[in-house]
Parts: sequence; C-alpha cells; structure tokens
Amino acid sequence: VLEYVPNTKFVVAGSGDMFERMINRADELNILDRFLFTGFLKGADVHKAFQMADLYVMPSVSEPFGLVALESLKNGTPIMISKQSGVSEVVNHALKVDFWDIDEMTNKIVNVLKYPELHSELKDNSFREVQGFNLDEPAQKTRHIYEKAISIKR
Repeated sequence: VLEYVPNTKFVVAGSGDMFERMINRADELNILDRFLFTGFLKGADVHKAFQMADLYVMPSVSEPFGLVALESLKNGTPIMISKQSGVSEVVNHALKVDFWDIDEMTNKIVNVLKYPELHSELKDNSFREVQGFNLDEPAQKTRHIYEKAISIKR
C-alpha cells in the first residue's frame, strides 16, 4: 500500500498475543513511523478511531461473526473483510477478499484511498445497509436453540 499511497497511516487497535510481534515486524520493515499501535480501546475512543479511518480492514478468518466490522459500518467507516468470515454472509456493501490474497487486499485498499468516489459510495451504501441490522432477532433465535438443546438433554 505504501508503494502506491506513501502517506498512508495504519492504525492497529486492540491487543493480544501478536501485538508485540506486529510492532517488531513494522520496525524490521522500517515502516514503524507509518503505524499507530493504540492498544485496547473502549467507549468514545473506539467510535473516534472508526470515524477517523478511511477503511476498516479485517482479513481474519477466526472471527465467527465479526461484530467489530458491523460497529465500523455503524460509525460510517467502510470495511474490507475476509470472504471466509461469518460477517461476509450478511453484509453486501463491503470489500471482500480471500484472507491469503495480499495483492487483492493491496489493490482494494489503494483504490479506496485513491478514489474518493469509491470511498464515498462504499461509505454511503454500507452505512445505509447496516441501519437495517437488528441483532435482537438472531440473539433470540440462538437463545431458543440453546434452550431447546438443554431441554432435550434433560
């Protein structure tokens, strides 16, 4: 991405077992100055981070649903997600990539950064789409399935 849009700033929010490794890798590649590692964010800081971002990138396959991606959309930030993620099945207005295809990810990120019309279209369409999401219904269905399973076991 930096080859095509050199002034890009990457924000990595959150923490975990890969946190220190990511910092070290960025340093090894001599691009640490292009990164901001925030650590764990909560409350208003989460919303502020989303609202400042041009794109939220979640190529993870270990997110069974990916509520963070929906949170990004609710804050008006377009998303790039793995085709293999659970959220990919319910969100139509998102950039979708195979988690192993770094070239495709790069191309899509660069296009969002270079073409304001694309960014605006993704932002508007995805924000409109996420307004119709209601997590109460799937939560109730999941609860009903668990209750049914528990009653069968008894």
